[in-house]
Amino acid sequence: MDRMLVVVFDNETKAYEGKKALTQLDAEGSISVYAYAVITKHPDGTTTVKQEDDYGPIGTLLGTSFGSLIGLLGGPVGFAIGLATGVVGGAAVDLNNARIGEDFIDDVDKVLTPNKVAVVAEIDEDWTTPVDTRMEAIGGTIFRRALSEVKHTIHEENVNAMKADLAQMKAEHAKAHADRKAKLQEKINQLDSKIQAQLQRAKEGREAAERQAQAKVQVLKAKAAAAKAKAS
Repeated sequence: MDRMLVVVFDNETKAYEGKKALTQLDAEGSISVYAYAVITKHPDGTTTVKQEDDYGPIGTLLGTSFGSLIGLLGGPVGFAIGLATGVVGGAAVDLNNARIGEDFIDDVDKVLTPNKVAVVAEIDEDWTTPVDTRMEAIGGTIFRRALSEVKHTIHEENVNAMKADLAQMKAEHAKAHADRKAKLQEKINQLDSKIQAQLQRAKEGREAAERQAQAKVQVLKAKAAAAKAKAS
C-alpha cells in the first residue's frame, strides 16, 4: 500500500539512523521507498529540510503529494532549504495535493515540536511490522497514512454547482434594469473567475498525479537495473 510515513525523533542523530533503517529495508525488499527527507524543527519555529538525491526524481517534483506534505509540516513560518531539496514551493503546499487528512498533519505537529527531527517518506509497504520494529528500536514515534485517491469528482461537483449559479445570474442579467445589471455583472465575473480557478486546480492535480506515477516507475526501474547489475 502506498503510504506517507513520518517518524519523529528526539535528535538528528536518531533521525539519520531512522533514514538509514528505511534505506536498508528498501534494499532488503521489505518496503519500497519512493522519496524521503529529514525535517528539523528549530526553537524559533523555522524548519530545515534536507534530502539526498539517490531516490530518483519524485522528491524534486513540485506539486506532488510528498512535496505538499513537507510543505504542510513546515508550517507558516517558512523553510531554510537544505541540500538542494527543491520540493517546497507555493503551489505545492496544498492539503488536497498531499492526499491526506488534516487530522494527520495535526497529529504529527503535536509531536514534531521545536528541537525534534523527523524522517518523512513516501513508501509502499505490504505490512507495518518491518518499519515499526526498526523505528521503535531507535526511539521513533511513527505516523503513517494511506494516500487517498485524487478527488476529481469533488472538483467536478463544485464546478457544476457554480456553473448552474452562473447560468442563473446570466439569465437574470439579461432581464435586469440598468442599475442592477452592473451589480450582477460583477458577481458573474467573480463567479467565472472562481470556476476557472477550480478547473485549473483540477488540471494541476491530475498533472501532478501523472508526474508522480511516472516518477515512481522510474524509481522502480532504476532499482531493478541496479539489482540486475549487482547480480551480474
